Amino acid sequence: MRVTFKQTVLSTALLAGSLLTTTLQAAETLNMSIWVPPTHFVYKDILKPWADDIAKVTDGRVEVRILPKAVGSPPKHWELARKGVADITWGNFTYEPDRFKSIWFSEFPSSGRDVKAQSIALWNSYEKHLKADKAYGGVKMLGVSLFGGGHMHHGSKDIVEPADMEGQKFRMGGPIQQVLIEDLGGIPVSAPATKAYEMLESKVIDGSLHPIESVVNFRLDGVLKHHTIFEKGLYDASFFLIMNQKKWNKLSETDQKAIEEISGAAFAARWGEVFNQQHIDAEKKLRDEGHTFSEPSEALVAKVAAIREKMIADWEVVAKENGIADPKALLADFEADYEALKGK
Repeated sequence: MRVTFKQTVLSTALLAGSLLTTTLQAAETLNMSIWVPPTHFVYKDILKPWADDIAKVTDGRVEVRILPKAVGSPPKHWELARKGVADITWGNFTYEPDRFKSIWFSEFPSSGRDVKAQSIALWNSYEKHLKADKAYGGVKMLGVSLFGGGHMHHGSKDIVEPADMEGQKFRMGGPIQQVLIEDLGGIPVSAPATKAYEMLESKVIDGSLHPIESVVNFRLDGVLKHHTIFEKGLYDASFFLIMNQKKWNKLSETDQKAIEEISGAAFAARWGEVFNQQHIDAEKKLRDEGHTFSEPSEALVAKVAAIREKMIADWEVVAKENGIADPKALLADFEADYEALKGK
């Protein structure tokens, strides 16, 4: 049977079309909701590069499309992924403290200031201990992280002794921060960090709790001039990166493995390196501007330590109620991992 040139060309075209169709059908686009603006370093230096890397490690079979606008408020981002409104979301466990009680320990005083070490240690804690808590079910956990310790920042005076906190109105963003301020003699005022500037300007608050980078990134350096820095952090905030479980299950094992390799501990390291540099740059900027940096007195450190011990005792009870068999072991493992990873 003689095959003509025309038949050969036609067969080749049909084969190419078939391959193209197969490729197009195999590609999976995942929608990701992020509530920080594209100008924020968390978006442009951490989440966007991670999202872009998904296409690279899966050879284009899976792509992540960051939505131009968040599909819900920040506190709703866990549920948005769990219910499939968005395929992937990033958010803050702190926004739902009554739901994610087992992770409270990571936000207590003295959780550390090396963000890379903290975040990898928290991922290890999740893998070894926290998975037992049903609160984390219904999603594929891709990453957890912390922000390297929040501190006290005041508009007009140094906070060094316990007496310096008496009657001072401080903006705070979560229940652990609220307990700290109240037990230290201050008056907590709940508000998002984005409201801090106008509240300080109008004298609604005297000071605000933030990690160092936030003083610069929320442009508060003009109204917060006095900074009390705690060696291991006064408090922290825990974050998640998650994917809808059904969407995850639909991916091939090859693509799942590829995504896992740039997530988990690798994502924690990426996050931590960026945050550590942000803190270094922010502190240099504030010092260059002539801001005052203070260390808490032994009395203030001791008072915070006593508050921490009470928090831990209360948390151990709650953690057991939420499926954590040995909360003491969980905390000990987190602290040991942090110390082993610190500075690396």
